[in-house]
Amino acid sequence: MEGRKFPKSARLLSQAHYKSLHKNSVRLFGEHITLNVGQKKSPTARPTAKLGITVSRKYGKAHDFLYLGRGVNYPVALEGALKLKEISYIHAEGYSAGEMKHGPIALIDENMPVVVLIPNDNVFEKTLSNLKEVESRNGRIIAVTDHVNAELEEVAWEIIEVPPTHRLLAPVLLTVPLQLLAYQIAVYRSTDVDQPRNLAKSVTVE
Repeated sequence: MEGRKFPKSARLLSQAHYKSLHKNSVRLFGEHITLNVGQKKSPTARPTAKLGITVSRKYGKAHDFLYLGRGVNYPVALEGALKLKEISYIHAEGYSAGEMKHGPIALIDENMPVVVLIPNDNVFEKTLSNLKEVESRNGRIIAVTDHVNAELEEVAWEIIEVPPTHRLLAPVLLTVPLQLLAYQIAVYRSTDVDQPRNLAKSVTVE
């Protein structure tokens, strides 16, 4: 069994690197990942901000997070939830968006941030329908997408916008903002990003 390693050289995002980033976006594969942050249902007044900073301050004190994804993006939801609990010590669960009604929906309220992966693919409308279910229960939706439309802006409290790409490459692109979000929340909570508690650099016993 391979152990998890967290050397300082492999930080999610070093402070020095973070300070060198563009004020409103992160450049990835020649494109910019932009975080649009603002109040719900005010798309015209929504300013941009450094990736993860504002969101981490708004939701960094939450006790639980829910991550949702469909199809090839379901494993990304699992990874996002795993990274958040590893370094920020917040309970987080990754779920298939299509299975949300079979349990997780009972936990959703105004204190539950819900991170939803919703790229412009063949299940965009189905995932959007899931978001409306979350919104009707006052869940705080953080949408990660490459396709912002009026319906999404209506239900999402925060929108992290990434560049469009092929649907099979979307998981690679969507993973980056989730890791940055986990990093910024961990920094906000003053946890040790380089050496998370109870996680050994190598596992020698089964």
